[in-house]
Amino acid sequence: MILEKLAEASRYRVEKRKVRKSPELLRREAESMGRETGFPFEAALRKPDLSFICEVKKASPSKGVLAPEFPYLQIASEYEEAGADAVSCLTEPEYFQGSDRYLEEIAGKVSIPVLRKDFTVDPYMIYEAKVLGASAVLLICALLDRGEIREGIQIADSLGMSALVEAHDEEEVEKALDAGARIIGVNNRDLRTFQVNLDNSRRLRKLVPRQILFVSESGIHTPEDIRKLRENGTDAVLIGETLMKRPDKKKALRELKGI
Repeated sequence: MILEKLAEASRYRVEKRKVRKSPELLRREAESMGRETGFPFEAALRKPDLSFICEVKKASPSKGVLAPEFPYLQIASEYEEAGADAVSCLTEPEYFQGSDRYLEEIAGKVSIPVLRKDFTVDPYMIYEAKVLGASAVLLICALLDRGEIREGIQIADSLGMSALVEAHDEEEVEKALDAGARIIGVNNRDLRTFQVNLDNSRRLRKLVPRQILFVSESGIHTPEDIRKLRENGTDAVLIGETLMKRPDKKKALRELKGI
């Protein structure tokens, strides 16, 4: 399955990086940075209306190359100018053609918080995210057990970062809640099959207490999709391919926002 291949590639990448920079050195570097952040990613998602997390993504396993020309800094800036509340940046290099450099430069460019979108399989990647300038990391329930998710949240907390805990079904939502997630993202795309069903978010919303931030991810294409999610009490949406495919990303985002 593709998810297992993604996880395996991440583990291989991490082990190679640990040789170049030890976990102890990376941890000290991350902990030396500002930890009193106010958790800007969570703050951005707690505004009264629906928040928009807009993704900078060159490619995906299901759609191939989305942006042959990839002016990632320009894309992130356009998102911010159009009213995005946060940016999601893919750093997975093999299947999504992402890069840590993209994240580091985007975080230094925009004033809104940036999520490191990657397949986190080791605490090392959370410390990396902090050093690169991310305000949040992604923890995927299909890849991690409860203890690993709980540890990931605790590490992120200690660094002043947030953890977006991603679930796809009822069992994974329960796992996220049990692990102490403060932000739960429901992926409308099944990472095992890559099939998309927007009803997934609407169905699972009722399982998440209102004090927990609820994010709908993937498969969001139209203002009508946004309207339905807003009516369902969704706090934020994460949108990637819909925006990446449009040449005028500011116009595309404003259309989705209904402005």
